[in-house]
Amino acid sequence: MALIKLNSNSFSNWTTAIPDDSVTTAKIADDSIQSLKNRNLIINGAMQVAQRGTSSSVSDNSNEGYQTIDRWRLDFGNNANGACTISQDTTVPSNQGFSFSYKVDVTTANASPGTTQQIYFSNRIEAQDIRNSGWDYTKSDGSAYITCSFWVMSDKAGVYCFYARDHDANGGTMYFVKEFTLVASTWQKVEIQIPSSSSLVFNNDTGSGLEVGCSLLAGSDRNNATNNTWNTADSSRATANQVNFFDSTSNNFYLTGVQLEVGDVATPFEHESFGQTLAKCQRYYTKSYDYEDSPGTNTETGVVYFRGSSADSITNRTVNVSFPVDMRTNPTCTVYSISGTSGAISDCAVSYSEVSAITGSSIGGTTGKRGLSRVTSGTSVNSMIALHFVADAEL
Repeated sequence: MALIKLNSNSFSNWTTAIPDDSVTTAKIADDSIQSLKNRNLIINGAMQVAQRGTSSSVSDNSNEGYQTIDRWRLDFGNNANGACTISQDTTVPSNQGFSFSYKVDVTTANASPGTTQQIYFSNRIEAQDIRNSGWDYTKSDGSAYITCSFWVMSDKAGVYCFYARDHDANGGTMYFVKEFTLVASTWQKVEIQIPSSSSLVFNNDTGSGLEVGCSLLAGSDRNNATNNTWNTADSSRATANQVNFFDSTSNNFYLTGVQLEVGDVATPFEHESFGQTLAKCQRYYTKSYDYEDSPGTNTETGVVYFRGSSADSITNRTVNVSFPVDMRTNPTCTVYSISGTSGAISDCAVSYSEVSAITGSSIGGTTGKRGLSRVTSGTSVNSMIALHFVADAEL
């Protein structure tokens, strides 16, 4: 039993007992971790936000980039063969507090990739967020670290390659690659320490800074990286030991709990509420639709209505819409009619229901970081128009 004795004007010779098991090293460490909020530089590392939808079929030049889970993209490089379905899945590691994972399910195999072909997924972080993170990234002896940790499982056992890419250094072709080995169908926590380098550059702007990801396939001309070091002479995202995850349609890959933090220690994952994560994601992508409705859904829920004084050309129709949060940059916007036609708005005559979808429509004027100003198509409409929109400011 520990004793604490206080002697002061307020507490004269006051003594109290504290149970021995109430103060332990583990509890002190846990309390310290809980006080380190906002340390995770990855947005949506728990894979809980998926504004675009929960499943998408992806292949070369079809649905590449950002699909399903927010802030995560999948790319097929150099006409890579094969196809997969990416989805928000409920397969997660036990007792870690996660509800969702990012799943890659091979649907068309690529057993013999071309020399320059590659398939990889990634998460991109703004340059200013890395520059101002507290990481001493230019320390020349490589002793200042930023650590990435994540939970991963695959039906395909073998060596995989984690990579980090500096978009502002060496023309965007500076890569750090680190191998990790998976046992088939077994969840594993991976921890990667990324060292500093005097060659690293991160601008103080909203452009792409650090990209972190994992290779799933790499041809013989794209697996030339040296393990566990920054590579400036080659832009490979993998070493020669990289497995070909796309060699069979039986292969599935799962990822969750991704955290990137300053220092050489991987602390427990920083869980946050759905609302917190959604607000962070909306800096890069937002929509008028309800969260549960994918863009292009036939629905009046969430639609934006505007009434004019009379039938006129909507070239000059004002549509003042504010975004939930300031976006990273002026977004690219796409409009949809109530019925779900892309590049169209709805002529609602004098009611609130679509009479016709006016194709060839778009957002006119200057779209700012905070909202929309004008819609245009040059077609005469009745007094009531309606539209859905998505605004995209992804890296």
